[in-house]
Amino acid sequence: MKILLIEDEEKLRKIMKLYLEKEGFEVEEASDGNEAIEKFQPSMYSVVILDVMLPQKDGWSVLREIRKKDDTPVIMLTARGEDDDKIFGFELGADDYVVKPVSPKEIVARVKAILKRTKKPSSNDILFIDKAAREVYVKGQKLNLTQKEYELLLYLYERQNIALSREQILNSVWGYEYYGDLRTVDTHIKNLREKLGELRDCIKTVRGYGYKFEVKK
Repeated sequence: MKILLIEDEEKLRKIMKLYLEKEGFEVEEASDGNEAIEKFQPSMYSVVILDVMLPQKDGWSVLREIRKKDDTPVIMLTARGEDDDKIFGFELGADDYVVKPVSPKEIVARVKAILKRTKKPSSNDILFIDKAAREVYVKGQKLNLTQKEYELLLYLYERQNIALSREQILNSVWGYEYYGDLRTVDTHIKNLREKLGELRDCIKTVRGYGYKFEVKK
């Protein structure tokens, strides 16, 4: 994943770049507002780290230009921690706001957190489960699942390669107070397989026992 790091303090910029690269990120640098606007291209970066106080054009101006092009997540860096400044930044479209001084480790943590929050399904994702929205995508296409089908798939997915008995599945997904029989599990598995389409074989039958989920490589 590629990050655009916009910071005019060279020492701080180099330290943040070092820590980000240690975590496997590719980092592109910019030291002023004009350079930042020139380097930014839609869909090129996973995250932009943007200092407010920059030469040429300030961070607010850069943020406005970014938001004209796309919705790439932006983390603002500033020495000013007043609420009005934070509110102004969020109103312009910032996704996070960090007051300096800040440790490089915190920047890395915030980048990871924002990527986790803003991850979107794409055609490159064979299977993507959005827990916040309770939605499932196969190669970028949303599946039309019932609430119970979603809960069943999530339960299996989070226990990959583990053989789960029908009793385990029934008790965990439907609850111990549910009075239906084990055929309820089989019926929902059948429907879920149909909706998964080419990924139907990810749900394996463990003969005489139950099911397990294996991710298709």
